Formats: sequence, C-alpha cells, structure tokens
Amino acid sequence: MSVAKPITVLLVDDHQVVREGMRMILGEAGRASAEGGRAIEVTCEAANGEEAVREAARCRPDVVLMDLQMPEVDGVQATRRIVDARTAGAILVLTTFEDDVHVRAAVQAGAIGYLLKDVLKEDLVRAIRDAARGTPTLDPRAQRTLMRTVASPEQSPFAGLTPRELDVLRLIARGESNKRIAAELNLSLGTVKGYVSAVLEKLGVADRTGAALFATKHGLEDGA
Repeated sequence: MSVAKPITVLLVDDHQVVREGMRMILGEAGRASAEGGRAIEVTCEAANGEEAVREAARCRPDVVLMDLQMPEVDGVQATRRIVDARTAGAILVLTTFEDDVHVRAAVQAGAIGYLLKDVLKEDLVRAIRDAARGTPTLDPRAQRTLMRTVASPEQSPFAGLTPRELDVLRLIARGESNKRIAAELNLSLGTVKGYVSAVLEKLGVADRTGAALFATKHGLEDGA
C-alpha cells in the first residue's frame, strides 16, 4: 500500500524561537495518524514577508503558515503576493491579532484559514491538513469578528486601512515620531513616511494631529 506524500509547510515568522517551536510541534504531532491523516514536514522557513515570497517560489509548499506582523513586508502583503503568484497550495494565518481589520485583510488577501497563536497543537495540525485539502479553518474568535463585520459593514471607521497602516495610526495617536515608529515596527524611515501619507489620505485629515484626534474620537485601542 502506497504511503501518501507528506504535507510540505513553509513557516513564516520573524521570531526564530517561534519557528523553532512550530517546527518541533509539527515534527512531533504531524506524523501520519492511524486514521490516515497525512504526515507534515517543514521544508522551508522565512523571517519576513519578502523572504516568504521568495521561499514559496523556491519550495512550492502545500501550506504556508503565515505570521502577520513582520518587518517591511507584512503577512497580508506576502499572502497576496504568494496567492497571485500561485506558488503555494494554501496559506494559513497564525497570529496574535483577532480584530476585524486583520481578519478581514487576511481573508481578502487569499488566506484559507486564520488561527490565533494560543491554538491547541492538535487543532493546528488538523487545520494544516484541512488547508492542504482546500478546506477553510477559522478560529471561533475570528469567525465572530467576520460575522460582526458582515452584519455591520460600516461599524469600523478604520475599515479602509491595512493592518500595517492601522499599526502606524496607533503609534501616531500615541504621539510617536516617524523615527520612533520606524524603530517600533522594524521599518525604514521612508517606508513609514509612505504609510503616514496613506493614513492621512484615507482618513481625510490634513496632518498627524488630525489623524491622532480621529483615532481617539473613534476609540482606536492601543495595541489591539
């Protein structure tokens, strides 16, 4: 009887310790199950979105396990580029964010699933196997977020912002300079200036003070 080929996985996270932990978890829990579940094999890794795009093209993984907040190119942008290039079978987001902006952006970019980092390892393994089969998986909290967004599509005044632009707006509201924002988000100063300009334009405000007032007025939570 032939044995099914392992599901190949690209791990994407800017923290090496997280990648090591995921590799260990998948190595232990991702073996072929008695019920016939395919084995899981981590074949490549990336520490940021740009690397993820390159590694996906090189490794052609069945599943990409994608973090969202990373230096320069974030997980949403990387997801969109990989989906457009068709260099991976499916992308499964694994993140700490459960707010509507991140969930909606990831799904719109083409992610087949969305999990939070406190997921149980057996649920993570199941989600990877499901993703390889083309079956979506959403953390219950992400599901509730999407349901609220669908039920009240106008409820978020920040709906037009990408997750990274939202991060920049939080720091603007905190009174941080472009230099401090660049250091906080591991971005270049030029990239931050581009994000600030985009935020001001999308919010329809003239300057940083207007953006900060807008964020405060509409209850943007610091670190949400």
